[in-house]
Amino acid sequence: MKFNIDCNRCPRLVSFLARIRRDYPGYHGRPVPSFGDPDPDLLIVGLAPGLHGANATGRPFTGDYAGILLYSTLYEFGFSSRPDSIALDDGLRLYGCRITNAVKCVPPENKPSGSEVNNCNAYLRAELEDLRKGAVILALGTVAHGAVLRALGLPLTAYKFSHGAVHAPENGTTLVDSYHCSRYNTQTGRLTPAMFHEVFRQVVRLTGRTA
Repeated sequence: MKFNIDCNRCPRLVSFLARIRRDYPGYHGRPVPSFGDPDPDLLIVGLAPGLHGANATGRPFTGDYAGILLYSTLYEFGFSSRPDSIALDDGLRLYGCRITNAVKCVPPENKPSGSEVNNCNAYLRAELEDLRKGAVILALGTVAHGAVLRALGLPLTAYKFSHGAVHAPENGTTLVDSYHCSRYNTQTGRLTPAMFHEVFRQVVRLTGRTA
């Protein structure tokens, strides 16, 4: 199922977005489409849009703290034309990389329910089906990891999430895990820039690129 910016499959999220559009009329306030190369070597899967980030700007990981480390790392490893993502009209381009989320709509308190993750999984499944053989999927956090497995038709017990782990699903792609680059994880030291960069070194090797 291809992305639908007018999706209304999750009543709680539809109601929340309606309230956001009323309170923040300048915000995107709708499901957030994927961003980047349509035929990527690397597909990055996050959790969901941030209230004052992607939900406001309409681009994944743009306008919130989580995007700072992500986009600077993408630039350092040759996946991006610039080290920061500001707005839809900032001219940023991604090279061989695409960014999406397990849930396309911002959830209250940034916590989607299990049913909301499941409802949105068909969109992720369509993105994974379009990936070329040998592509790498980078799951940021356990929710994204589980959503990828579900979209691939695999049981959640098939591969255990672990930061830096590399898994080989039978569809010809490679799944790599990382802690999410959220404010909480980076400020508590659970995820450091050095740790994140090491994950990307693995990604670069797996895609056969040169950073």
